[in-house]
Amino acid sequence: MIKKILFLLLLPAAVATAQPKPEHDLRFNHLATRWDEAMPLGNGMLGALVWEKQERLRLSLDRADLWDERKALDLSSLNFKWVEEQVLKKDYAPVQKRGDQPYDRVPYPTKLPAAAMEFDVRSLGRVVSNTLDIRTALNTVQFESGARFRCYIHASKNIGYFSFEDLPAALGQQIGALAPRLIVHRYNSGKGLVKNDNSHAGEGLEKLGYAKGTVHQTATTIRYRQPTYDGHYYEVCIQWEQLPGNKLTGSWAIEKDRPASLPALSATAKEPAGWAKHVAWWKNFWSQSSVTLPDPLIEKQYYLELYKLGSVARKGAPAITLQAVWTADNGSLPPWKGDFHNDLNTQLSYWPAYTGNHLAEGATFTDWLWKIRPKNLQYTKQYFQVAGLNVPGVVTLNGDPMGGWIQYSLSPTVVAWCAQHFYWQWKYSMDAHFLRSQAYTYIHEGATYLENITRLENGIRKLPLSSSPEYNNNDISAWFLDWSNFDLSLARFLFGAAGEVAEAMGKKDEARHWSAILKQLPDYEVNETGLTVAPGENLDESHRHMSPYMAIYPLALLDYNKPHDRSIIEHSLSRIAAKGTRAWCGYSFSWMASLYARAYKADSAVKQLQIFASNFCSPNSFHLNGDQKGGQYSGFTYRPFTLEGNFAFAQGVHELLLQSRNGYIQVFPAVPESWQQCSFRSLRSEGAFLVSAEKKDGATYTVEVLAEKGGLLNIKLPVGKMKARGPLATTVKTGKDGITTVLLKKGQKIRFTTNPA
Repeated sequence: MIKKILFLLLLPAAVATAQPKPEHDLRFNHLATRWDEAMPLGNGMLGALVWEKQERLRLSLDRADLWDERKALDLSSLNFKWVEEQVLKKDYAPVQKRGDQPYDRVPYPTKLPAAAMEFDVRSLGRVVSNTLDIRTALNTVQFESGARFRCYIHASKNIGYFSFEDLPAALGQQIGALAPRLIVHRYNSGKGLVKNDNSHAGEGLEKLGYAKGTVHQTATTIRYRQPTYDGHYYEVCIQWEQLPGNKLTGSWAIEKDRPASLPALSATAKEPAGWAKHVAWWKNFWSQSSVTLPDPLIEKQYYLELYKLGSVARKGAPAITLQAVWTADNGSLPPWKGDFHNDLNTQLSYWPAYTGNHLAEGATFTDWLWKIRPKNLQYTKQYFQVAGLNVPGVVTLNGDPMGGWIQYSLSPTVVAWCAQHFYWQWKYSMDAHFLRSQAYTYIHEGATYLENITRLENGIRKLPLSSSPEYNNNDISAWFLDWSNFDLSLARFLFGAAGEVAEAMGKKDEARHWSAILKQLPDYEVNETGLTVAPGENLDESHRHMSPYMAIYPLALLDYNKPHDRSIIEHSLSRIAAKGTRAWCGYSFSWMASLYARAYKADSAVKQLQIFASNFCSPNSFHLNGDQKGGQYSGFTYRPFTLEGNFAFAQGVHELLLQSRNGYIQVFPAVPESWQQCSFRSLRSEGAFLVSAEKKDGATYTVEVLAEKGGLLNIKLPVGKMKARGPLATTVKTGKDGITTVLLKKGQKIRFTTNPA
């Protein structure tokens, strides 16, 4: 039974010490009338979207692990060797039938939306303000009558709260009319999507064929149980209470495969139980780092991206899917089934966690990958028929492959891109325990698989089939019989990382083995256009996926400071620019910002960020993939919401300010001259160094580095302009390459400044 509660939702002012400023908040004078423009709330497991539908205030309710995981893909009749044979025979239709068509023809497996609740607020007058305070993750809606609606999802408890306060006295006994109404999704009735909302929505939810859910309601509670598949179900629980002083308060929860319940709270409390802990969580989150930029558009978008990161990543919750805890609320399956796309989307979603000093949030990806590792080992043995570890490119919550265009959904190199996050988690933290317990094993198993799946031909290691997302889409021509630069870059990274973690573990023979394997790989395929897609396949048209350029970013295998690499990078960026952006999605611009930043092209990098924020985002900052200004920069004008573009944007900002590259770090590497004043605090570099810096009047004024674990700091500073200060100054050395080195012990700081004091 639900425990009835009485509590008073009187919330204190926002925390003054938090880094975001009020101008970073989402502020409107109305409620959104679309779900993908709603105010987003979340804690990694639970999510809500606050908007208006048919004059009702609506909360779309979601839970990250609500999935239908019935299998549509049958791997028993599909394996990598057979695919190679079909490609060589030029008979690809059977492959598409077995590997691709189940994804489109069968509605599952898929992420599931939970429910919604609505409030009839017509008696409260028009909305005069609607604010999301990102410092405390609190949404406040003010009505013309003076009434105020507030809601939030607790940062560390799977409970959502809502309240109406200062309701008009004239309502009297009618306050009860504001009680929430449960909205059940059409899992067993209806006709699916009512209209085409241009969001790339899938089939109607009724295609899943669930039994009708049950709703039990009392005067102050609602409990909804929805059967799903194979005996699974989920429950939504809502409770509320009318309080003296014209107030109505309530809470909600969602559980999977067990009854939902809500804790009791006291009617005499000045705030709901746990509010102080909720605020403390967000205060700690924002205290990890900060940036100050002279471009208000980019700075606001940056803080909204970090807010979303804090809302969708939490220990114990699943990794970030395409939409995370904000599944589409339109009566249909979410875009691309709301799944885990490991050919770009999951990886980009975690990019800002490392430099942004949010390693706990970044660990939710490696935690999930580690959790599904047993299934991935089984998949590798079954599909690739070799020992070691690979990961499906499109995967369910529990690690099963979903199929789709198998060049990417069953790609032979996905594990390398996933392994980079284990590598980063180690390099940015220098956590020896994480290295021993997870990073070494994961990278080693991935490299073992890749060694096994490749073969030596005349001393050169060859991949049987290669591809480059998403060139030539699902055509047989999307397969290459020699390395694509995408696959080759990933292989180079993985074998290099395997050698490095083996060396760190004291396994010198193993490190030498991986070094020898690495030398068996061919050079990148390069011509006058820079990095090609694959041998004989130049970038001949605008394309959304930057896969041929992985060696520039994110793998950072090419360094602009090396003349040979610089030529490749320059020609590559020129080629991309020449082919234009007409076939780009929003995430293409975000990714491109980091590519330009790695080449020190600051103005070009900033331009990509400005285009993303102004053209490819909903008013609530959600990345909508298509150009929302009628195709100004891209021919894609649809609006499917996915998150990876948002988070890649945040990393694009980091790359302007601080870069870790080839054993050294660089401060303000790609800041445009027009940014005369900017600063950042406690951004994180490889080696577990926390860096803070300030730029004044166009010059770097101070740089301070804290060694979290201790080690040799290699940092590139403006030559001849900055000097070390303090007791460690005499130990600092600067080489001819302009890189300054100093050995720091755990907890030690070094400060560089142009100020003689």
